[in-house]
Amino acid sequence: MVDKPLIQYAVEEASAAGIEEFIFVTGRGKSVIEDHFDYSYELHQALVARNKTEEIEKLAATMPKPGCVAYTRQQEPLGLGHAVWCAHNLVDDEPFAVLLADDLVLSEKPCLAQLVDVFNEKGGNVVAVMDVPADQTDRYGIIAAGEDDGRVVEATGIVEKPAPDAAPSTLAVVGRYILSPSVFEHLGRQQVGAGGEIQLTDALASMIGAMPFHGLRFEGKRFDCGTKIGFLNANVAFALSRDDLRDDVTEMLRGLAADID
Repeated sequence: MVDKPLIQYAVEEASAAGIEEFIFVTGRGKSVIEDHFDYSYELHQALVARNKTEEIEKLAATMPKPGCVAYTRQQEPLGLGHAVWCAHNLVDDEPFAVLLADDLVLSEKPCLAQLVDVFNEKGGNVVAVMDVPADQTDRYGIIAAGEDDGRVVEATGIVEKPAPDAAPSTLAVVGRYILSPSVFEHLGRQQVGAGGEIQLTDALASMIGAMPFHGLRFEGKRFDCGTKIGFLNANVAFALSRDDLRDDVTEMLRGLAADID
């Protein structure tokens, strides 16, 4: 995405929020993720030979510290809840964050850092939420809103992909979570929910009343990079946000618009 993969943006966002240990839940054919966060002797030597000092420094800055990265496999695609549960032995008994890399947020303060602020104040489970059109509730987990100050909203319920006429609100959960480790107890029951999958939203719903649960209307713009148009929009937006690319990209877009006209 622009000049680095989506997974790199996720790691950088987590690092900016104070996360120091990273667990990647992967699947068959995803070993490229492990290679991306590994030292490449061949690349390093090629950059040294070409005296690419700046590139070497940038590459080193993207690497998590040794011993801070772990990988676990989700052997079958049984849903987000199952993917999160696959990491339970590695997370142990600490609060943890979940980032879905195909949900990309462009913001002045990283989205996860905003959630950390709310977690430090409220505790429990905290999710990023945004208002969506009423006819799109069946694409998201939707929370039922309780006390609401316009920024932080108490979640009194959560439903996975409800039909528009059954949705408790239009507040949709996007791919940022800070969760209590007790969620693993609920996920470990392996109960199948919407779409025949093990849903994280079902586990969160079963915890309501036992601990605080809040949604944060985060500051920033979210891009769904799991869709072609979302990925394209993200590339343009992130390029325009960079001082080294803004002018050239603006000129390119103006030229394309003129050609189309």
